[in-house]
Amino acid sequence: MTLIELIEASAAQLEAAGLSFENGFGQGTTNAFDEAAWLVLWQLGLPLDDLDSVSNRPVSDSERAQAATLLGARIATRQPAAYLTHEAWLMGVAFYVDERVIIPRSLIAELLVDASIDPWLGEHTLRMLDLCTGNGSLAVLAAMAYPEVSIDAADISPDALAVARINIDRHALASRICLIESDGLAACPGRYDLILCNPPYVNAASMAALPPEFKAEPALALAGNMHGGSDGMDFVRLLLAGAAAQMNENAVLVLEIGNEKSHFGRAFPALKPLWFETSAGGDQVMLLTREQLVGAG
Repeated sequence: MTLIELIEASAAQLEAAGLSFENGFGQGTTNAFDEAAWLVLWQLGLPLDDLDSVSNRPVSDSERAQAATLLGARIATRQPAAYLTHEAWLMGVAFYVDERVIIPRSLIAELLVDASIDPWLGEHTLRMLDLCTGNGSLAVLAAMAYPEVSIDAADISPDALAVARINIDRHALASRICLIESDGLAACPGRYDLILCNPPYVNAASMAALPPEFKAEPALALAGNMHGGSDGMDFVRLLLAGAAAQMNENAVLVLEIGNEKSHFGRAFPALKPLWFETSAGGDQVMLLTREQLVGAG
């Protein structure tokens, strides 16, 4: 059996177990083949980004058994693959993850790498906040993209900050990124020239319908209804009410809300954000200026 044959057989097993994009994928991969390739390549210690170079490599019986063990755990436990491997990649950068944080997949990462935000930045951009930092991946990518900027990375969860510390140290960025335990903006010192935020925004109905893989992630980082609402906008309401006071004159806020554009529009009808094009479409990540936020307040 070759490696590609093993991956194809593993993908068939995932599909037979009922896993799909709607029911089990979406935390780094979107289909059974990519998920199987990730699991097999990781388990065998092969390059994760160069399947073509090893696709025809013969697979030994012992290697097949190793891959089967990991694949079996994925199917039996319905744990996200990244929790089983303790590794996730975002925009080509590796991050440590475990059950204390959600799997990094923010679309804001695309904007940092492709420079979509850059037209709103400049020499004045010296201080940045990554709010709801989770495992610290956006703070790390921002530090790589903007070497002159100092970054605060804040989260309400001490557990998440412990994971973020692992990743910040792993990428040798401790001198550039300061971790802050904060409930929203409460403990963030400000003022900032750029705020990035991928907050909890999933509405109540969507939370109830999540597949097991997503329910394995910390609800605190997903559910946007922690203050009694149902539309997923609880955190966003508090953020937009207080953000302007934490921003310098020419600052901007880049905010991700996933599939909640309709709920955002009903909650903030006066706001007219700029929407970025991403791999998930043009209605999931927005930019708001400080001037807009002051006017809305």
